[in-house]
Order: sequence, then structure tokens, then C-alpha cells
Amino acid sequence: MARPKSEDKRNAILSAATEVFAERGLGAATLAISNAAAVAEGTLFTYFKTKDDLVNELYRQIKLELADAMMSEFPRRKSVRHRLQHIWDCFVNWGVANPVQRKALAQLEVSNRLSAESKKAGSAPFVEIQTMAQDAIARHILRDLPQEFIGAVMRALAETTMEFMASNPEAADRYRQLGFAVLWAGITKKK
Repeated sequence: MARPKSEDKRNAILSAATEVFAERGLGAATLAISNAAAVAEGTLFTYFKTKDDLVNELYRQIKLELADAMMSEFPRRKSVRHRLQHIWDCFVNWGVANPVQRKALAQLEVSNRLSAESKKAGSAPFVEIQTMAQDAIARHILRDLPQEFIGAVMRALAETTMEFMASNPEAADRYRQLGFAVLWAGITKKK
């Protein structure tokens, strides 16, 4: 009879994978992950049948953590600008507070190892943001740009903002506000 799986071991493997992938990329060996988790490599495969299973689970987990940070206390009844600033502030604050997860997520998001199911699960908590953007475009608040483009611009600007916030903590609030001002100016329609 097989022993029951331990949630602590599973979490240790996911945590180790986050650190190893952030440091070495997704090509890192599973042995490095199991060593960092202080488990046997066979144990890793008891919890995750393949490396792809581990990659997909880690992606879903980090995306859910990010969604929790961004969508908690989301000001649904406020203006588009206020809601977008909430999303921005929460995203860059999460990124500065979680640099390892941020770096691992950046690797995971461009991976060809992600399944369509994982991509769908990873984007599901952010549907409200997509709906808000579509509505803001229809109401001529935001420029009529492809949402993928707006998202890519936001991520690139957020990365720059997070780097400045992390390297200048005393000016973090100023950089967060400047980053949002640049984003807002770039995606809104001029009246």
C-alpha cells in the first residue's frame, strides 16, 4: 500500500522549482529541484508524473497567487482609471515583494511546456480585467488596441517600474505612480 502524499513535500517541491527555474531557467534538471526540496528525485515524480506536469502546476499556482494579490479588494464600482491603477499597484507591489516568483513566472509564460488547459486556468482569474478593458475601449476611454498588446506594454513597463522600485525603496511609491502615469498616458484616448 502506497503512503499518503504529503502536502508539505508537494509544497517544498513547488517552492524549490520556483527558485531553481528563476535562477537557472526551465531547462534546469529535476535533480536540482529535488535536491533544493530535500527530497529524492523519485519523490518529485511521485507528486508530478513529468517535468511538464510540474511546470504546469507551478504556473497555475503562481498565477493564482498573483490573481489573489491583484483582485482582492478590486474596486468594481470605481472609474476605469481607478480600477486600472488598483491592478497596476497590486501587480508591481506583488512583483517587488516576490522577485523569485516574478522571475519564474516570466520564464513559465514563454514556455512551450504549458498546456492549453494551464493557460486557460491561468487567465481565468483575470477575465474581469479583460472585460473592463473591452468596455473601456467601447466607451472610448482606452485606445482601440489589441488587448494582447496592451498587456505586453503593461508587463514591460511594470518590469521597469519594479526594477526601479526594488533598487530605490525610498522612492518606490514615486516610481509606482510614475509607471502608472506613463501607462495611462499611453493607452488612453486623448480628448
